Amino acid sequence: MAIPLSLGVPRSRGSQSLLADLLSGTADASPAAGGALGPRVVAASALLDAVGTDAGRVIVRLDVDPAVLRTREQASYEAVRFHLDCPAGQLGDAVALRLPSPLAVFVTADGSDDSGLAETAQQLADAGRIPGLASGHSIGEVADFLAVLAHADVGYVARARDTAEVLALLSGTVASLRGDDVRAALTTPDLTRLTSLIPEAAEAVREVLLGIEVDDPVLVARELADAGLR
Repeated sequence: MAIPLSLGVPRSRGSQSLLADLLSGTADASPAAGGALGPRVVAASALLDAVGTDAGRVIVRLDVDPAVLRTREQASYEAVRFHLDCPAGQLGDAVALRLPSPLAVFVTADGSDDSGLAETAQQLADAGRIPGLASGHSIGEVADFLAVLAHADVGYVARARDTAEVLALLSGTVASLRGDDVRAALTTPDLTRLTSLIPEAAEAVREVLLGIEVDDPVLVARELADAGLR
């Protein structure tokens, strides 16, 4: 069933804008760049190498065994999420991980499993894990992925190469919730529709699209603002 975004949805975290804490990257961002900037992404190994420092609110990219984070000294930090790149053949091991914050899994093809993007997203959602959407998939694959997430409770996180991909993901997510043509929305984002969303509708979108990793979040935030999204 499509969600009528113009009517809003029940609130769970308080009203937020479409871009609130949307963008993350590996570099520290200036507060002057605006509210689109979320926590930075930090490798777990970097936290282990920074004993005695305070990393603040971060997204932890798991590049070491999570058990090491429980047995060794490290920087102090607040993990908003953990992100894991996982070969398809190890998806079961990833789902079984127990972590103190939500886990987002980016599944990579390794030839051991012929499951598609949508199928692995469904498996992760069923297990209570957050599906990750890497850049580089076809429009059809992304549309099928969004069809799964529009009806799941876990949301998703994405990686994008540039502002154009961020706009496509926002537009596609809106279309998937409204029951519109997702492929068309991904191909040709409608800025007017994005800028005219009421706060409740924007919040509904952000309950699904939890965040996007980009190489330069400050640049993307500025370009989104220049496009009329604030």
